[in-house]
Amino acid sequence: MAKLIDGKTVATLVRTEIKEQVALLKEKGHRPPCLRVILVGEDPASATYVRGKQKAAKEVGIDAETLFHDANMSELALLNLVNDLNEDTTVDGILVQLPLPSHIDESKIIDTISPLKDVDCFHPANVGRLLIGEPKFLPCTPAGIMEMLRRYEIDTRGMHAVVVGRSNIVGKPMASLLVQKGVDATVTVCHSRTRNLPEITNSADLLVSAIGRAAFVTADMVKPGAIVIDVGINRVDDASRTRGYRLVGDVDFDAVSEIAGWITPVPGGVGPMTIAMLLKNTLTAAHPG
Repeated sequence: MAKLIDGKTVATLVRTEIKEQVALLKEKGHRPPCLRVILVGEDPASATYVRGKQKAAKEVGIDAETLFHDANMSELALLNLVNDLNEDTTVDGILVQLPLPSHIDESKIIDTISPLKDVDCFHPANVGRLLIGEPKFLPCTPAGIMEMLRRYEIDTRGMHAVVVGRSNIVGKPMASLLVQKGVDATVTVCHSRTRNLPEITNSADLLVSAIGRAAFVTADMVKPGAIVIDVGINRVDDASRTRGYRLVGDVDFDAVSEIAGWITPVPGGVGPMTIAMLLKNTLTAAHPG
C-alpha cells in the first residue's frame, strides 16, 4: 500500500514559515508584501481559486486584494490596469486569474506583466530563466511538487520521471524543474497523442499526471513502488453529495495506491502546495534578498 504524500500538511508548514518571515520583516520596519489579483468575469472555479488565494495570503500577513471586473472588460482596459500595477511601487506581485474571456488575448496580458512582479512565473522572461537554471520565481504548481518531494526526503537523482501533460502551466515547467542540476532526473514528457503510453509510464520511477482526465492513470500504467503525483482536479457527478459532484484526480487513487510506493491524494495533495508557493513567490518579489 502506497504511503501518502500529504500536501495539505506540507503547505501548512510552508505557510507558517512565510508568516514568520513576514512578521520579522514588519518588525524591521518593512511594509508587508503586496499581492494584487485580477479576476475578469464570473467563472465559478476561478472565483473559488481567487478566494482561496486571498484568504491564504491574508493569513500569512500579505496585503492581498482581488480586483473584480465584468466579463465585458476590454482588452485595452485590462492592459492599462496591468500597466498601472506594474508602475505602482507598493505592489509586489500581480496575478491575472486564467482563463480570461475569449475576446482577450491571454498571451498579450501575460507578456505585459512585469517579470519582476510575475508571481505565477508565466512571463516568457521568467520561463526562459527557469530553462537556463537561473529562475527568479518558480512556477507554483511544479514548485509545490518539488517542495513536497524535498520535505518527504524523496531523492530524485537518477530517477526516470515521466510527466503526462505538456501545458505551459504544469507539464513543461515540471519537466524543466526535474532536469535541473541537483534534481537530476531523466525526464520523458507524454501527452494524449503519445504512442504506447502505458509502456512509457510503466518505466517511471516518478510519475506526474497533469492531463486533466478523471481516473486516466490506472493501476496497469504504474510501476510497482513508483512515486505518483496527481495534479488533476476533475469534477465527476455524484448524486450522494450535496453539491452533486465530487473532486477526483487524474489517477485512479484506490487501485494505484495498491501498486505505488508514494502517492498524492486529490484533494489535499498538490492543490494546497500551489497556493503556498504563490505566497512564497510574493514574498520573494517583495524582498528578493
